[in-house]
Amino acid sequence: MAKIKINPEALAENPFELIGKDWFLLTAGTQEQGFNFMTCSWGQMGILWNKPSVTCYVRHSRHTFGFMESQDTFTLSFFGQEQRKALGFAGSHSGRDCDKLAETGLHPEVLEGGVSFEEAKLTLVCKKRFAADLDIADMPADVAAQFYADNDAHRMYIGEIIAAYI
Repeated sequence: MAKIKINPEALAENPFELIGKDWFLLTAGTQEQGFNFMTCSWGQMGILWNKPSVTCYVRHSRHTFGFMESQDTFTLSFFGQEQRKALGFAGSHSGRDCDKLAETGLHPEVLEGGVSFEEAKLTLVCKKRFAADLDIADMPADVAAQFYADNDAHRMYIGEIIAAYI
């Protein structure tokens, strides 16, 4: 089924459900030069600098990190529950060590220069607008202890949503 391009500001989905409960795949890179995807359950959606925007987080140790650093376009792909197993696999295995496409059975597609998946019910194509490392020393002690005991900090990426597809 062909995707339909919509205005990002027309989205009616609850971001708490989409991000925190349903999860999403963050994909960076190009189909021609290579890409990687990872499962995420942290992030924000809203308006920043008068533009529809997303914020997502990638640890320096993740394979996707290099792709995020080298590209200006990335996608957030959201799925129905029928893909939950694929998202679980993508979140617990590295693209350094396995062929995630073969293992998940997902089918890549290019949208506005970004890589998404045919199975996605919603894809946000984003242009990287800002990136900064989170400073563990500036975090509340309980957050640092729970999420950063290994000192593997996240880099925060802010992306302008340049297209949305359903």
